[in-house]
Amino acid sequence: MLFESAVEAFFISRAPRKDSPHTVAAYRRDLTAIARIVTEQQKTTTPLPCSLFTPRVLRLAFADYASTRAKSSIARAWSTWNTFFAFCVGDGILDGNPMSGVARPKLPDRSPKPLRGEDAAERLLSAIAAGARKARNPWLERDLAVVATLLLTGLRTAELLGLSVGNLAGAEGEQRLVVRGGKGDADRVVPVDVPLERLLAEYLSTRAARLPGERSPLPPRSPLWVDHRGEALTRNQLQYLVKQSYRSAGIDDRVERGALVHALRHTFATKLGQSGASATEIMELLGHRSLAASQGYIKATARELREAARANPTYGFVGRLTGGDRG
Repeated sequence: MLFESAVEAFFISRAPRKDSPHTVAAYRRDLTAIARIVTEQQKTTTPLPCSLFTPRVLRLAFADYASTRAKSSIARAWSTWNTFFAFCVGDGILDGNPMSGVARPKLPDRSPKPLRGEDAAERLLSAIAAGARKARNPWLERDLAVVATLLLTGLRTAELLGLSVGNLAGAEGEQRLVVRGGKGDADRVVPVDVPLERLLAEYLSTRAARLPGERSPLPPRSPLWVDHRGEALTRNQLQYLVKQSYRSAGIDDRVERGALVHALRHTFATKLGQSGASATEIMELLGHRSLAASQGYIKATARELREAARANPTYGFVGRLTGGDRG
C-alpha cells in the first residue's frame, strides 16, 4: 500500500476516538515531516510505498529530524510513527513495526516542580499585594488576581489566557470557572471560593475604571484577562508578569528551572496532596486524563509517615514491654 493511503486509513481508524483537532494536526505534522526527510534522503519521489520505511531508513530520517529539534518533539514524532506502524501491522499493511529499530530520546524527569519552601506562595501573594512589583503601567489588582487564580485553581497557561468573562459563572458565594477545551480538548469546572471571588471582583472593578471605553456589563466573550490597553493578555506578558513577581517577592531562587508559570500549577496540586485530597480529586481539578499523572502530587510528609507508623498496634505492646508509652 502507498504511504498516503495508509495515512488516510490510519485517521479513519481513529475517527471513533474523537481526537481533538490539535491532536490530529500534530499527528499529520509528524508523519509529513519524517516522510519528507525520507523522500529527500532516498532521492525518490512521492507516492512512497509503505515498504520503503525500513528500520535503517527511519533511523537516518530521525537522525536528521533530531538535529534541530528538542527531545520532547523527537519523542512525540517517535510516538506518532510507532502508533501509525502499529495500525499498519494490525491492518495487515506491514509484517512488523520498524520503530523498534529507532532510538527514542529519554525525556527529563516529569516529577512535580512546585515553588520550594512552605511559605513561598504566601510570600509571593503578599509581595504583589504590597505593590512590590514595579511596572511601567502597574495594575496591582489584576496582577494579584492573576497569580492568585493560578495558585488557587491550578490552571495551565493556555487555559488561563483562554478564559472569557462568561467563563466566570455562578451566584455570589458559589462562583466557578468553566475551563473550555483543556488538555485533551475536555471541559471542566473549577470552584472559586469566596477569597478568590473577591479578588476577581476587585480586578474587574478596577478594569472598568481603567478602561472606561469598554462596554458595561462586559460581553461574555470578552477576554477575562487584559493588559493596560484592554487587549487580551498574551503568553509572553503572563510569563513576564509572573517572573517579575517572583523577583519582587525574593523567591526567584525557589523556582525550578523551566517551570515559571507552571510552578504555580504544581504548587496548587502539591498543596492539595498535602492537605489530604485524593488522587481522583486532584485529577478532576487539574484536568488530567489519567490517575497516574495526579498520584505524583500525593507525597506523605515526614510527620504523616511518623504518625502512620506509630498507629501500628505493636508499638503499644513494645511500649508496655519496655515500661514506657507509645512514644
